[in-house]
Amino acid sequence: MNVDPLLHAPLSVKVHLATVVPAFVIGTWQVFLSRKGAAAHRALGYVYLALMTITAIDALFIHALMPNAPFGLSPIHLLVPLALVSVVQALRAGRRHDIRRHRNAMIRLYVGGILIAGSLTLLPGRLLHAVVFGN
Repeated sequence: MNVDPLLHAPLSVKVHLATVVPAFVIGTWQVFLSRKGAAAHRALGYVYLALMTITAIDALFIHALMPNAPFGLSPIHLLVPLALVSVVQALRAGRRHDIRRHRNAMIRLYVGGILIAGSLTLLPGRLLHAVVFGN
């Protein structure tokens, strides 16, 4: 592991990691371990949604990988609208006590916004690949 690439990364990358890492921890807890419907689940859910909203919006400021792409956005940026729509859908469904829709939106946000996007950041040539694998 080599954190040097992170130390020299743009601020947007640092903000992105500072929000997505706790979102991953909270999301994993919420999906697999928490008692659904409890006050703690609800409170952590709001924190998770706030972190994921910041993460998604901040992603739009990360252009380092494909600077010549339209607006500097790479294909991974297609997950931004999915994440933001999922946040809104999860909030609405939760407030209406529509558990099925709430669960689906939250799982979509966790899988697409964290697991898939996170896996893509580990591909060769990406910053986190250099951090985790040291090259």
